[in-house]
Amino acid sequence: MSPAEAAKAAAPEPVTADAPRLPSRPLMTQSWLDATFLHWAADPALVAPLLPAGVRPDVIDGATYVGLIAFRMHRIGWWPLPGMPYLGTFPETNVRLYSVDAAGRRGVVFRSLEASRLLPVATARTAFRLPYRWARMSAYRSGDEYWYGSRRREPGLPPSRSIIGVRVGPAIETPSALDHFLTARWRLHFTLAGRTVHMPNAHPRWPLHHAELLACEEDLVAAAGLPGVASGPPDSVLFSPGVAVRFARPYAVDRRP
Repeated sequence: MSPAEAAKAAAPEPVTADAPRLPSRPLMTQSWLDATFLHWAADPALVAPLLPAGVRPDVIDGATYVGLIAFRMHRIGWWPLPGMPYLGTFPETNVRLYSVDAAGRRGVVFRSLEASRLLPVATARTAFRLPYRWARMSAYRSGDEYWYGSRRREPGLPPSRSIIGVRVGPAIETPSALDHFLTARWRLHFTLAGRTVHMPNAHPRWPLHHAELLACEEDLVAAAGLPGVASGPPDSVLFSPGVAVRFARPYAVDRRP
């Protein structure tokens, strides 16, 4: 988004912990389970060139954030069919940014998405042009510890990798404004057929927990165009047992649903 466009843009909508109603019947369903959220504060000027046209960095207290999110995708499906138990269930790790469009709609922008099932990777690339990468991955639990591993396996790509481990603590009874800002996101911004679109989603309020970082060895953030951002400890570490999610179809950002 150019400075002139940003000057004319609407103020961001309020951050809401509860999802707004979907503008249309669901297109897809899935669940995100055992989700670990690692976040680093970043200069909005560093992030802005990586966002789709017509979208600017979303900020809180003058900073935007870069997220490294590891979880288990569970039973992706096309509405109203049941989700797929094998092909639709796999570990995933993504690098995401926080965005707001000219209408003030807050969302996320994915810079990369690692997944261990080749068919969903190919489908997401073809249908939505999302930057999915095929990877060898693992996700497992040992008591109150959760561990996630990933290594890209596509020919021609650097073997980017990540190892993340957390120890989960007590539930967060009253999430902070930053906790909600980083997790309560109700649309995805991306480019489809040459236009910037937003794809609404809805799910129950995230049940969030404190978490202690045990390990984070990764180069996915740098490979996503953000070298140096994740060189130190994350500014926020959160965990959630997960939510069931519904997605509506994409809409152009310059049109209301």
